[in-house]
Amino acid sequence: MTILTEPIGSIPRPSTLLNALTEHAEGRLSDADLKKLQDEATADTLARLAELGCPVLVDGEQAKPSFVTYPLAGLTSLAGDGAVIPFADGHTRQLPRLTAGPFRYRVRAETYLRDALRHTSQPVKQAVIAPSALSLLYPADGIDGYSRENFLEDLADEAEADIRGCLDAGAHVVQLDFTEARLSLKLDPSGSLLDDFVALNNQVLDRFAEEERARLGVHTCPGGDQDSTHSLDVDYAELLPKLFRLRVGNFYVQLASEADPDRVLAVIADQLRPGIRVFVGVTDPIDPRVETPEEVRDRVLAAARHIPVDQLGTTDDCGFSPFADDASTSRDTAFAKIAARVKGTALAAEALGLQ
Repeated sequence: MTILTEPIGSIPRPSTLLNALTEHAEGRLSDADLKKLQDEATADTLARLAELGCPVLVDGEQAKPSFVTYPLAGLTSLAGDGAVIPFADGHTRQLPRLTAGPFRYRVRAETYLRDALRHTSQPVKQAVIAPSALSLLYPADGIDGYSRENFLEDLADEAEADIRGCLDAGAHVVQLDFTEARLSLKLDPSGSLLDDFVALNNQVLDRFAEEERARLGVHTCPGGDQDSTHSLDVDYAELLPKLFRLRVGNFYVQLASEADPDRVLAVIADQLRPGIRVFVGVTDPIDPRVETPEEVRDRVLAAARHIPVDQLGTTDDCGFSPFADDASTSRDTAFAKIAARVKGTALAAEALGLQ
């Protein structure tokens, strides 16, 4: 037995790809040329992760416009004035607003996965956006001829197809990104919005068999964009009991950036049930300082005092660049932090007598 370790998803894009995205947006680069550069960045990401000894790889989301909006690329029934997500440093991200139904994904995550699998024979994890996040596309004043109930039915069908396509394509694990969970408690401290999010996600998850849900996971963090967060000030203890109601086999929980990780670990320990694994964050993508393997080891050993090692894993707190234009963390720094996670996890396993 050893301690499993996995990345979350996004890796900063190389400068050549960032420049290409700008040129493409300005009409100076063709779709085919952009796709070629994205494919090269994906291949490089997979190769570098493999060189670091990562047992599970990701494509780094090199071809996604963002972790949340990838299904919408090319969708015409959208306006730009959707929900606004404020971050602690004052910057914002704005979601689009749906203007007409029926709602359909234009891009499915399995397309990214199939592209990645062409470049490696190692296990590849695929991140997908949770349906709860896309539920925010529907406007508060409704859409004529397309009720919210109809929208949520369509959304559940599309989310199921997105997940199932990845499982069928050979994903090692499919991870639902649920970063809006902690934010929901800031928007609605009563917890009602979070309850709605969990119920919607479980409505989709319940469509999968138990053995399929063992290959599903959910990621939570306080957001991570341009070295800032949107909900780190929300008490984790209010979120975690509801988060662990989600019917998945794996939970990826941001922890390295928490002020009191032992308190959070105690809450997690209270929520453990047989058959699940908790991957705790041991590197902080927002902190520019690269953790040492020994720091990671100590964080893992602290987690092992609360979580049985056969239910414990390690991960990064968040993706390193969830939006394509986020260059606040360098590509080399991201890989250095991942290397520290892999080495530190191995050191912890050795200290625990697992190797």
